[in-house]
Amino acid sequence: MAVNSIGAQLAAAQLPGDSAALDAQILLAELLQVSRTYLATWPERELTAVQVAHYQRWLARRRSGEPVAYIVGHQGFWSLQLACAPSTLIPRPETELVVEQALELALEPTAAVLDLGCGTGAIALALASERQRWQIVAVERDAAAVQLAERNRRHCATGCVQVVQSDWFAALGERRFDLIVSNPPYIEAGDNHLAEGDVAFEPRSALVAGADGLADLRHIIRCAPQHLQRGGWLLVEHGYNQAAAVAGLFEAAGFAAVSGRRDLNGVPRTTIGRWQ
Repeated sequence: MAVNSIGAQLAAAQLPGDSAALDAQILLAELLQVSRTYLATWPERELTAVQVAHYQRWLARRRSGEPVAYIVGHQGFWSLQLACAPSTLIPRPETELVVEQALELALEPTAAVLDLGCGTGAIALALASERQRWQIVAVERDAAAVQLAERNRRHCATGCVQVVQSDWFAALGERRFDLIVSNPPYIEAGDNHLAEGDVAFEPRSALVAGADGLADLRHIIRCAPQHLQRGGWLLVEHGYNQAAAVAGLFEAAGFAAVSGRRDLNGVPRTTIGRWQ
């Protein structure tokens, strides 16, 4: 086997963590613009010196802890491939539960939907891919994240999503929606996990929400009724230990039919309620 072959490069990757082999494959496949299946099928293919040097630079970045999504510049979510950058959170499989629940609701074919704190635009664009007639507003405060969400919107070629720069509801005036969804910051300021794994590289403003992690959720739940149609729904993602507190906030704000759902790992992940 040649020293610069695919097989040799993967064997020498020596990345840390449980996903080391997968990470090495993803990086090399991205570099060569081939599938991971190709890597296994043609391990004897030789890489050029330039390709080897590029791959080694990517491996060094991954060894430092930098997320694979930031290195390659994109991440899969739902059925989409979305551009990623350090200005936004990396879309996670757990958040697909928000999309699933939203699609289960019996909304009108032209429902008005708001995605608060859209980041890459993942939730809004996933919903648009399934409900092309929904009128979706994707709100984001950070200017760089707004640009990224708009880039993803153009890439997904959807005209039913409007990306708006706004501090939560501030730029929406008196607009009302049939559904509001949000995956807001919900980590406590002192949480030790902020220094671990991919989270250590993600923007704190998209992760942390006050001393107890509930500051942004409180604001969203308190203000949502002013922007919901009668009978409209609010659906939020939250932390694994926040389900009871979030349900209490929903009920205190006057929401009915409040319920939660667990993700595929059995972790309480979302809460939904209806405004009457």
